[in-house]
Amino acid sequence: MNTRNKQRAQTLIVGLVMLVVLTLLVMSALRASNVNTRIAGNTQMQEETATAAENATEQVISTNFTTNPVSQVIAVDINNDGTSDYTANVPEPRCTGSLAVTNTQLNPANPADVPCISSATAKQTGLMVSGVASAGTGPSWCYLQQWEVQAQVTDNRTGANATSTQGVSMRVPVGTECP
Repeated sequence: MNTRNKQRAQTLIVGLVMLVVLTLLVMSALRASNVNTRIAGNTQMQEETATAAENATEQVISTNFTTNPVSQVIAVDINNDGTSDYTANVPEPRCTGSLAVTNTQLNPANPADVPCISSATAKQTGLMVSGVASAGTGPSWCYLQQWEVQAQVTDNRTGANATSTQGVSMRVPVGTECP
């Protein structure tokens, strides 16, 4: 075999080895790309699930749930297309504390405080602040209660799950139980 044929054979072998190496590099890059795409998709699903749990928590908090705290199942539409994307399970909100509000903690000039002032409807109490009757240092007709609201969401397609726990302080009328 002459040297020219030997060089051609060696060139062919080197070319084939380089082609195999290049093919392996491309396959590795494709696998890495697929893994990164999956990671991004899983992260997006986890974020959507967490957002759905937070939305469900906010829906409960925006209602007067203290009068009848019950567990609920809430449908959440993340993308506002009119169809439910997730279902959140909201256990019964839990009251963690209740404090009596005194009249000195209220501002008689604030319309939101007036219903709580124990003499707000009393006539001629002798105490006037900005034209509104005041009851001094006595207990008011309101409590300040702390509640914990939790929502749990699981995405049946991906298995992503999230729990949102929100604490909220609310002024409630005297007589609202804190179970």
